[in-house]
Amino acid sequence: MNTFKEKTIVVTGASGGIGRATAIAFGRHGASVALLARGEAGLAGAAKEVEGSGGRALAIAVDTSDYDALDAAASRIEQELGPIDIWVNVAFTSVFAPFAEIKPQEYKRVTDVSYLGYVYGTMIALDRMKKHNRGTIVQVGSALAYRGIPLQSAYCGAKHAIQGFNESLRCELLHDGSPVKTTMVQMPAVNTPQFSWVLSRLPNKAQPVPPIYQPEVAARGVLFAAAHPQRREYWVGASTAATLMANAVAPGLLDRYLARKGFASQQRPQSRDPEQPVNLWEPADEDRDFGTHGAFDARSAARSPQLWASHHHGTVLAAAGATVLGLWAFGGALLGRTGR
Repeated sequence: MNTFKEKTIVVTGASGGIGRATAIAFGRHGASVALLARGEAGLAGAAKEVEGSGGRALAIAVDTSDYDALDAAASRIEQELGPIDIWVNVAFTSVFAPFAEIKPQEYKRVTDVSYLGYVYGTMIALDRMKKHNRGTIVQVGSALAYRGIPLQSAYCGAKHAIQGFNESLRCELLHDGSPVKTTMVQMPAVNTPQFSWVLSRLPNKAQPVPPIYQPEVAARGVLFAAAHPQRREYWVGASTAATLMANAVAPGLLDRYLARKGFASQQRPQSRDPEQPVNLWEPADEDRDFGTHGAFDARSAARSPQLWASHHHGTVLAAAGATVLGLWAFGGALLGRTGR
């Protein structure tokens, strides 16, 4: 991870959750980190943690759905921190509700932030990286980029769209022989503050679908992808791997399963507070810092064996090969003893 020392990193959605954990992790490796988000209090808290981890922080309040403002932020970053080496798109917003209960302007807002925010960030980063003849763009995705679930149609639609545009861009970069790389990291359910501030019309409090992982697990996946962007995609968490494989084999079966289980699994037993913060139009963390984690620490895993295995393919394959050879040798010796 010395790859990141003294590099200039941009992280959108950096005031909380995966974005904040990622920014802190980059700071821990000696990077200069530009933190982009809307909420002033959340940004200030994140910047303090990045600097406390050993990095350099530049916090800029910006709405990623505003191309001109985002472009101006990128210019400021290069003036103050230097040419951008890595750009990580994380920022999003969402609505928890059945499709029929989402208003057109709400759907558009989710799409503007959660999809076009990635497109704009990628355009801006790519334009600058091409001039410097280097750079990496990391798209933070989700298992929901492949598998839609009920109550999150706007978010799922945005993640599917990111998947498609990123694949197109990757093909174009390969065609051009560009030194700029792009990769995507598909995430599981993560313990982030979004469940305390997302616009919700559910009767009960929203929750991520278990199993739940801590944001630091997701951040490790992002950093590895940023250091190894040659791979087109990374999966974080056994649940992500299981979901994507099952959806590839039996999507219709998953449709029926989620129709039965998908509503209850995304809600806690407690009734939703009608006065809870909503960050769709305005930042919920403007005056209050929600931190990196959400409300599910007691139920969240801090490690993922699947992630380790994904990052150590060679070791896993070598161990598997050694096991097979060992079993073969043991079987041969056993047959020799028995005369068979």
